[in-house]
Amino acid sequence: MNIPFLDNWRKRQGGTQPGTLAAAVETDPDGVAELLAECELLRVRAGQQGLELDDTPASLAALDQLPPRWRDDPEELPWLGNDAGLYLGTVIVRTVLGAAWDIWPSGQPVVRLESGREIDVVAAGLDWAMAGSPELSQVYAESAEN
Repeated sequence: MNIPFLDNWRKRQGGTQPGTLAAAVETDPDGVAELLAECELLRVRAGQQGLELDDTPASLAALDQLPPRWRDDPEELPWLGNDAGLYLGTVIVRTVLGAAWDIWPSGQPVVRLESGREIDVVAAGLDWAMAGSPELSQVYAESAEN
């Protein structure tokens, strides 16, 4: 899996040796969480529509209300969906007690809840970007219940 921000993390760690995201989560969970929270494309597109993303559940509800103009650009759509999923995960990790980033063997970042349930936030973000469903705020609400 090509994760551009992982290259940034490697540079911050002083090397370019290939490593796994799973190992990065083990050795520097705060650093990985910071990189996953960047979501630059989503933050720029939301800002262009007057929405500042502040890593709160309310911002997820506000994202759900934006007109889906990104669907007009099929090349940008998967990148924006990926960012939406990482942003969803960031909000969950920062606001739901016991939630943390985890990495599947495939390299996919997911959020693991205290209950042990794993949420594929990237898949949820892609579904949201492409079809508008499930809403990001809905996924968050279901996560916060666990």
